[in-house]
Amino acid sequence: MTTVTASSGSDRVIHPAWVRVCHWINAIAILVMIGSGWQIYNASPLFPFTFPRKISLGNWLAGAIMWHFAAMWVLVINGLIYLALGFYTGRFRRKLWPITPRAVFADVKAALTFRLAHNDLSKYNAVQKLLYAGVILCGVIIVLSGLSIWKPVQFQELTALFGGYDVARVIHFFAMAAIVGFLVIHISLALLVPKSLRAMVTGK
Repeated sequence: MTTVTASSGSDRVIHPAWVRVCHWINAIAILVMIGSGWQIYNASPLFPFTFPRKISLGNWLAGAIMWHFAAMWVLVINGLIYLALGFYTGRFRRKLWPITPRAVFADVKAALTFRLAHNDLSKYNAVQKLLYAGVILCGVIIVLSGLSIWKPVQFQELTALFGGYDVARVIHFFAMAAIVGFLVIHISLALLVPKSLRAMVTGK
């Protein structure tokens, strides 16, 4: 007679394969888009600063645009697959809902006092929920504003929705800045809690 035992916490699947694949494809595409986007920005700066060429991608405007458009299609297609599966499987509902101001405030306070627990990686705290939901929203905004900048005549209704070409550029820039800020926090937490990085590689 075979005895069946409950799987240990280390054997429990936290991130299914489709989440891990989409995550790493998105990570590469976003980094390429940020680096090339900085080079494109440098050709016509919005603000009185430019990004160092050492951290930009493309070396020149045409090269940066080629990288940007190549990564754009990867990000859009992979992002649509991720969103579709996230809603279809109910993962977004389970992982990101609900988000309440009280819970966010409590978890921010716990994080600042180094009391925020990371024992159960299968459950997101309120800060994680807010950040992940926020970066998904920023991803949608950056794609739509990017389309408005790329084809302002063909997508004139969309461009008008953003307030015109110049406003769409500003929105695109700040959406990029928000994503960069998220990446800084996300990578820092992954380094502080290495098991979260391992879970995104192995799923367990």
